[in-house]
Amino acid sequence: WTPEKRQIYANDQTDPRHLISVTAASNRSKSDQDPADWIPTNKTYVCDYINNWISIKVRWNLSVDKKEKDALLANLKGCKTTKIIVEPVK
Repeated sequence: WTPEKRQIYANDQTDPRHLISVTAASNRSKSDQDPADWIPTNKTYVCDYINNWISIKVRWNLSVDKKEKDALLANLKGCKTTKIIVEPVK
């Protein structure tokens, strides 16, 4: 990515799933880990978190490695089926 695209991604406020306020402790706990290495401790939020993660991956055409994919699928097992609508990046 160009520096401009990286900046747009990092500051994207056009999709409410992209930047979500969390506590400082949660932010430090997650750091830059993907769902293969970090899942929210709030079990009632896991399905929303995974759906948000997938929507951002699709929206920005980002790849998913096998470990990440396996974690996403494993964590979705307890979730109800949800239709994810993704608007393309403008």
